[in-house]
Amino acid sequence: MTKRITITKPDDWHLHLRDGDMLKAVAGYTAAYFSRAIIMPNLVPPVVTGEDANAYRQRIMAALPSETGFQPQMTLYLTEDSEPQAVAQAYRDGIVKAVKLYPAGATTNSHNGVRDILQVMPVLEAMAEVGMPLCVHGEVTDADVDIFDREKVFIDKVLDPLRAELPELKIVMEHVTTSDGIDYVKSSKQNLAATLTVHHLIINRNAILVGGIKPHYYCLPVAKRESHRLALRAAAVSGDERFFLGTDSAPHTDANKEMACGCAGCFTALNAMPCLAHVFEEEDRLEALEGFTSQFGADWYKLPRNDDKITLVRHEQPVDYPSSVMTGEGPVTVFDPMFDIYWEVEAQ
Repeated sequence: MTKRITITKPDDWHLHLRDGDMLKAVAGYTAAYFSRAIIMPNLVPPVVTGEDANAYRQRIMAALPSETGFQPQMTLYLTEDSEPQAVAQAYRDGIVKAVKLYPAGATTNSHNGVRDILQVMPVLEAMAEVGMPLCVHGEVTDADVDIFDREKVFIDKVLDPLRAELPELKIVMEHVTTSDGIDYVKSSKQNLAATLTVHHLIINRNAILVGGIKPHYYCLPVAKRESHRLALRAAAVSGDERFFLGTDSAPHTDANKEMACGCAGCFTALNAMPCLAHVFEEEDRLEALEGFTSQFGADWYKLPRNDDKITLVRHEQPVDYPSSVMTGEGPVTVFDPMFDIYWEVEAQ
């Protein structure tokens, strides 16, 4: 029997669109199914000023059909040279929606990130004053910290002290990957939320390592053990408004993923919603999908919920999604959830 659900058109609160030929190739997949997305600023060079953000937004819109209703929500890349008043003014002017904190060396194009949180406190204080959210890549990069422990150590050593010092600052813990992160968000009474990705709800670290290295499942933060994946799933389907979708869809060419020192990221924009429908159905919580994908993030960012709707249809036979897409830079592998996908977004 064919099953269908209609929900408010979703938003993606953590997205990489890259630039140039890659941007032109991948932007349409998000715009087809999402109304808005928080756009990551880790380009080369990074998006550090309101002028940079405006220019990047124009390039995104130029890569999409003129009739698109997609609304990119721009962010600034926090550096130790960021000017507090300029950052706050870009938010007041409606140019950007948030600032992104990358610990230096934590992920793709993060070498310009923050090495000492104390150096950016004036910026964070200015952000708190105007109500501007901070999106954090919640990992430390200390050489003596195991990569699987980076998130927990970040909470203990950086995030919790920061929130004690500046409790009025609104913070989103992006792409949470551990039960420690889930528990920390749950313990908070205000000004803290978290995004959860599609791929971290589906894979654990075995997907990367068992039976040989699988570079297309390698992401940062890296997938953790199964107990953490189950904690993420429970949070996603719980109906807790502090947890909402941020796909962290991050395209890299196959050549850059499969090299000796391959890039981190999973490209999920093409099949994100069908994969999520599978997950929520598997958890017997399809009724919670709309809140997670379409309501809670908009509420957190103080934006109106979308008026448009999408319908997801469950077919009796698996849907044949492409395994890769071609870009001007080379092929990009689409995230393979390792199960048949029966769901599809119905054509508008």
